[in-house]
Amino acid sequence: MSTKELTFNDLPTVVNQLCEQIANLESMMEMHFANAAQKKENTHVPMTREEVCAYLGGITKSSFYHKVKYGGLPVVKQGKRLLVYRDDLDKWLESGRKSEKPMSIEEEHEAMRSTIRRRPKPLNF
Repeated sequence: MSTKELTFNDLPTVVNQLCEQIANLESMMEMHFANAAQKKENTHVPMTREEVCAYLGGITKSSFYHKVKYGGLPVVKQGKRLLVYRDDLDKWLESGRKSEKPMSIEEEHEAMRSTIRRRPKPLNF
C-alpha cells in the first residue's frame, strides 16, 4: 500500500484491496493446513525401551524402569518386552509438565512417608 493520505473517496478501492489480500491469505493458510494434514505421520507407533530412552533425552535403562514403576509411564507388555506407544508417551509427558499447584512441604513430606514400607512393631505381651 502507498503511504499517501487517504481520503473518503479512496476508501472503496482501499477496502477492495484489503479484501483481496485477506482472501489471498485465507487461501494460502488453507493450502498450508491441507499440506500439514497430509504430512501428519502416524504417532501410534510402538517404541522399544532403547527408543524410549533416546526419545526422552538419553535417560538410562534404570531410569526407564523407575518411570514405569513409580512414574506411571504407560507401557504395554508383549511377552518379555515392554513397548510404549509414542502418542501415549507424548500425553504422559504433557500431563507431567502441567501441575495445577505446587505441593506444600507438609504434603511432600506426607507423600514421601506414605511410600516408605515399615516393619510392624513387635507386640509385647
